[in-house]
Amino acid sequence: MSEIIVNQKPKTELVTADFYYDLPEELIAQHPMAERDASRLMVLDRAAHTVTHKHFYDIIDYLREGDVLVINDSKVIPARIYGHAEGRPEAAIELLLLRQRALDTWEVLVKPGKRARLGARLVFGEGELKGTVTDIVAEGNRLIRFEYDRERYANIYDILHRIGTMPLPPYITERLADQSRYQTVYAREEGSAAAPTAGLHFTEKLLDRVREKGVAIAPVMLHVGLGTFRPVKVDRLDEHVMHTEYISVSKESADLINARRAAGGRVIAVGTTSCRTLESVTDEQGIVHPVSGDTGIFIYPGYKFKAVDALITNFHLPESTLVMLVSAFYDRAHVLDAYKVAVAQKYRFFSFGDAMLIV
Repeated sequence: MSEIIVNQKPKTELVTADFYYDLPEELIAQHPMAERDASRLMVLDRAAHTVTHKHFYDIIDYLREGDVLVINDSKVIPARIYGHAEGRPEAAIELLLLRQRALDTWEVLVKPGKRARLGARLVFGEGELKGTVTDIVAEGNRLIRFEYDRERYANIYDILHRIGTMPLPPYITERLADQSRYQTVYAREEGSAAAPTAGLHFTEKLLDRVREKGVAIAPVMLHVGLGTFRPVKVDRLDEHVMHTEYISVSKESADLINARRAAGGRVIAVGTTSCRTLESVTDEQGIVHPVSGDTGIFIYPGYKFKAVDALITNFHLPESTLVMLVSAFYDRAHVLDAYKVAVAQKYRFFSFGDAMLIV
């Protein structure tokens, strides 16, 4: 089943500025912790309205036998590549591959755009990858059809792993020594332009402890796009057009989640991407369906959750759709109060930062 899924837009008087908070620049984490699960963990209890400070490895104490942990197993690709206009080595160009639109045709972000006019021919690496600009789409992005030696390379990913670099978010300015640290330990299916960062805190050992406690782990997939980092440019939330991303939920995962929930277990989403995936494929009766397709779901206060009972997430950018989602899961006032506490307690923010658990 393949379809485009969009969210109903709840009525709200909230505006984008209502999700602003002041963040000192020095709290933006520039590198990951030495140990993935050693990051700090803020636990928000929605029923008791309490805030508790722990470490991520303590999350095991908040999981119960019978729960199901839903993870996004999408893998970040080395999506940033450098090249030049064909026949003009001095005309340098940079591409960031955003998402695959067809076989070997990708939507990309181009710098500088003037060197990627319709029909332009581009060369990357030592010539093993070439591309033709076939269209100009939303926000000035290009569609590029790539060509390569299919006898030498099984697919474009083989070449990207040779010539590409990891596309770190714009707020990370320091070099990442170990590229694998911008990848979850369970990443499987290549296609993301950014990491599903809540999952970066898990280690194989911690996941083993989760299973030993009787908690199931169900993978779903959402290929993360750069829309995650784009600011909301309108005041009214219901006027914001959410970017779409490709999702896939297998029958095995859907059946496992439904069975655990029917037996009284909680569905715990690891990250906003897992949350958006689940809410995209769950019907009004709370049943998760196996679906593959695009989702444009935009979750903000007023949204009624159908699938997710608890959420693991990082600390997100001010006025972002991610802060809005977290505020919908709890409420805006308590979430922003928790963010103020995090700033005061010098938590680390964003992709390589600390984590939050909302139960």
